[in-house]
Amino acid sequence: MSSNPHHLSPSARRQIARQVRDAFPRMGIYAIRDKETGKERVGSSRNVDGALNRAQFELRMRSHPDKALQAAWDNSGPERFAFDIVDLLKERDDPNFDYAKEMQELEQFYREELETTPGAP
Repeated sequence: MSSNPHHLSPSARRQIARQVRDAFPRMGIYAIRDKETGKERVGSSRNVDGALNRAQFELRMRSHPDKALQAAWDNSGPERFAFDIVDLLKERDDPNFDYAKEMQELEQFYREELETTPGAP
């Protein structure tokens, strides 16, 4: 079978789409670090890659809700910032596991560990 997705049969494409849809999402903790000041803004998301992409998009569009971050971006540009995934949640066998609670606890831990300015989002 060809590795080119355009040459796959419709059933093979559906199977791949199902696998992607059913895969455990990359949820976890992320940080936006100001390389100039060292300040880190910590957040969590059920889609950590999407959250980082959204933050970068909002900054480029000059619509990020964190006005201090937006001002620093506007003044110095994107090269001043690092966008990092700090920690990813692991899939659990327990179907009742509370991922939201674990993310909340991890986010609080990393806020205390990483953020250098009180009250930063």
